[in-house]
Amino acid sequence: MSIWKTRAVVACIATMGLMGAAHAQKAEVIHWWTSGGEAAAIKEFAAAYTKAGGTWVDTPIAGGGGAAARTVIINRTIGGDPPMTAQFNYGKQYEEIIKEGLLNNLDDVAAKGNWDKILPEKIKSQVKVNGHYYAVPVNLHNENWIWYNKAVLAKAGVTKDPANLDELFAALDKVKATGVTPLALGGQGWQENIAFRSILIATGGKDLYLKTLKDKDVSGPGFKKAVENFKKLKSYIDPGSPGRDWNLATGMVIDGKAGFQLMGDWAKGEFINANKTAGKEFGCFMAGGANSPYSIGGDVFVFPKNKDPSSAATQKKLAEMMISPAIQVAFNNKKGSIPIRTDVDLSGVDICAAGGVKAVKENRLVEGIDDLLSPDVKGAFEDAISKFWNSNQSADDAVKAVASALKL
Repeated sequence: MSIWKTRAVVACIATMGLMGAAHAQKAEVIHWWTSGGEAAAIKEFAAAYTKAGGTWVDTPIAGGGGAAARTVIINRTIGGDPPMTAQFNYGKQYEEIIKEGLLNNLDDVAAKGNWDKILPEKIKSQVKVNGHYYAVPVNLHNENWIWYNKAVLAKAGVTKDPANLDELFAALDKVKATGVTPLALGGQGWQENIAFRSILIATGGKDLYLKTLKDKDVSGPGFKKAVENFKKLKSYIDPGSPGRDWNLATGMVIDGKAGFQLMGDWAKGEFINANKTAGKEFGCFMAGGANSPYSIGGDVFVFPKNKDPSSAATQKKLAEMMISPAIQVAFNNKKGSIPIRTDVDLSGVDICAAGGVKAVKENRLVEGIDDLLSPDVKGAFEDAISKFWNSNQSADDAVKAVASALKL
């Protein structure tokens, strides 16, 4: 039995010690994890809470890469009807409700759990605002992964992972020649933008990525070249792409109906849920090559202030459970991500997760778009990219549109 599976077995036992019966009450949890792999992952949290005597009330809200759920969460919290806990991504998404004084901080939980020591430095800055912890981080995702079906590539004569964009385009051409869809893409704005940011990294590495999103500078040939490379992908998708959900695109790769997908490592949860093994039925590599920057993504849970005074104690116990070593291993084993803690044994992870662990150890982490851009600027940036993808707009005009969006 692997280390991860062994730890999963003891997960619920560990959680029993975290949560006393006095605090085991009904807990509504709003999230957007609705795909097969995601649902399997959050069931690890729900099972642990239930085993401890609580009642987990699951409120999944699909749509828009989490945008629909975040709107409900913010509106309910501001409106005085908050859930017990709710999901957000790293970055600036929940700054508004912090500023409004509507979130409980987790400082005592963090002190007890030694978060200052066990969390990676770049993650602490994501969840610690004005000196206070307002969210519990539960995983570390990287969005610039490329997934592929090994049998499809073998049939096409692709014998190794593409090391750069030229090799990727060559591999896509070979798959196309076999009659299989080369690239599975869900035609939704957030998916198109993940694909673009992966191409941005593959085109110019960390320097171009940060120049664009941190410095908000798209001058020079690098960004235009990334825009052109991105549009080149259009010739490899199928007519059913527009509006397709991301997990259905992953399913195309799983089923051998497509060769590649550009998607964050939550896609791996779908492969796992389909009983596929990394390195056997599917493969993975980062868009930027062996030394690719690891674009920080991931999920946190926040804890809105509730009218019931006992809620705060329940929320703290939920936070302790979510970040506890055993639950971290069990949850992330299903989610496709890697644990947020630096003190758990990861020697038994698969080859894809091992690549993520290596990136963390080598300090190749870079901030994700949600941390680099405000929600308004991010929205304008992503709208500009999607407009370019879905129209006949020239690369030059797209660069101008992105430059204007970044000035908001």
